[in-house]
Amino acid sequence: MKRNPNACLICGKELIYTEHAREMECSICHQTFLSNACCEDGHFVCDSCHEKKGLEAIRTFCLSTDLKDPIEIARQIMQNPYIYMHGPEHHVLVGSALLTAYKNCGGDLDLNEALSLMEERGKQVPGGVCGFWGCCGAGISTGIYCSILSKSTPLAGASWGLSNQMTSCSLEKIGTHGGPRCCKRDSFLAILSAVKFTKEHFGVEIPIPDQIRCSFYEENGQCLKTHCPFYPLS
Repeated sequence: MKRNPNACLICGKELIYTEHAREMECSICHQTFLSNACCEDGHFVCDSCHEKKGLEAIRTFCLSTDLKDPIEIARQIMQNPYIYMHGPEHHVLVGSALLTAYKNCGGDLDLNEALSLMEERGKQVPGGVCGFWGCCGAGISTGIYCSILSKSTPLAGASWGLSNQMTSCSLEKIGTHGGPRCCKRDSFLAILSAVKFTKEHFGVEIPIPDQIRCSFYEENGQCLKTHCPFYPLS
């Protein structure tokens, strides 16, 4: 399967975003949803259909790898053809890569249970929230990751605060680089923020590479190129 850059999963044409959501029928499951996005020909794919096979790929990889570097875990998952250039699957991917790295670095964690929680929570974050809600789903994913590690709930004290601080750290890093959105760039930035936060607050040191070079830029029509910290310069 070849991925189309920035494109409709049905016809490959460009997606169009509107300020106001309207009812659209998913071209795959034929259910009706409110959405701000469809392609030039009117095709719409709901979040559930968009991410279904990608979420399966994330879970399968995380349960089978012994990698400790969450950037490398994320990069290898991103190579899967069902992890598209952009999409809500990244809202689960980021936290899953971090949970897997945390476990493989000696963190006390039931990975199978943690990944189930990550998927359950992460797939509730809609696609497009980065632009319409002002909180990138990759950043939210790190907050979910922290909430799972700390067993936070809406009634918790310190762990509630930690989870919100984690999301805030990631969003600060993501927001500083500006848009337009790039699910790969934002995922890497969120993971880097979470690695630092994990060492400070959970005492587990997670390795990251000295340099991160993106290999997905050709799939992104809005790539920042040399203005992105991960764009390969040579």
